[in-house]
Amino acid sequence: MRAMIAGLGAMLLLAGCGGGMRIDDFAAGKPELRLEQFFSGKTRAAGLFEDRFGKVRRTFVVDIVGTWDGTTLTLDEDFTYNDGEKQRRIWRLTRTGDRLWEGRADDVIGVAIGREAGNAFQFSYRINLKVGDSLWEVRFDDWMFRIDEETVLNTARVYRWGIWIGTVQLAFRRLPA
Repeated sequence: MRAMIAGLGAMLLLAGCGGGMRIDDFAAGKPELRLEQFFSGKTRAAGLFEDRFGKVRRTFVVDIVGTWDGTTLTLDEDFTYNDGEKQRRIWRLTRTGDRLWEGRADDVIGVAIGREAGNAFQFSYRINLKVGDSLWEVRFDDWMFRIDEETVLNTARVYRWGIWIGTVQLAFRRLPA
């Protein structure tokens, strides 16, 4: 009986290690997502945060102005939440290699790391997130996928203390110049 339980535990552990998406799986995806091209100019996103129990906690709209100087993509983001709260974040994303990025913003802890491949972008970072009157340190595992010339969909899993607490979903649309 012990051997059967140990074997079952080992199988579950191995199954957990092999799962999940890898950025290279999307290398052939079309249309290609190049951040500096898609996000240059004006973009609007609409999204929501859903907790791990499936309850939508917040919805929001983000107006973004992106500028590319040949090295750094600056994304000036203005958030408006359904409860009227407003927030601003300015991302500075720097290309560090072929399809590799580093990102910084005032509320980001350390450096965000990102990779592009085909129609996908994976972005991982820790951030101080305002929750009520508190600041929570959380980790985001962001995945963006370019769907067509004007649309990128984003799903981000959010973790606190290593525990998944919810998901952010966003739809980005490029706006006319």
